[in-house]
Amino acid sequence: MTIREIITIPDPRLKQVSTPVETVDDDLRALMDDMVETMYAAPGIGLAAIQVGVAKRVIVMDLALEGDTPEPLYLVNPVIVPTSEEHAFYQEGCLSIPEVYEEVERSAECRISYLDYNGDEQVLDCTGLLATCAQHEMDHLEGILFIDHLSRLKRSMAIKKVAKLKRAAENA
Repeated sequence: MTIREIITIPDPRLKQVSTPVETVDDDLRALMDDMVETMYAAPGIGLAAIQVGVAKRVIVMDLALEGDTPEPLYLVNPVIVPTSEEHAFYQEGCLSIPEVYEEVERSAECRISYLDYNGDEQVLDCTGLLATCAQHEMDHLEGILFIDHLSRLKRSMAIKKVAKLKRAAENA
């Protein structure tokens, strides 16, 4: 397994719509293994393939708490359906937008159908943080970032903050 570089804003690839996966094969499983390793190293709880520069409809997530046994989820070609008219607010962050955290409103519950690590069809009902994380990662597959849900002012401030962090890192 390899830890891959996570691309950050303003990289234009993050605005790409990802393409469906034709088959779950060893190459795709290797990508998913790399993605999980990358997500854990970051550390994060979710990662879309586009965030490592691969425009495929693949997501990995793991909401296990630190010290608990890892429980990675592998979602290939996921399709999401909100199952509740109720909404919830969560403070979100993103590995592609480092050090920026803002409240985002999303559906409180959703259902995802997807292919798993072995290519088998699965359905997952999500609530709470899992629903938020799933919707956040699904947005990545459509070229949408969580800051796109914010006001123009907050989005601009987030972009400036990331640019400032990049300049500081380059000058260090």
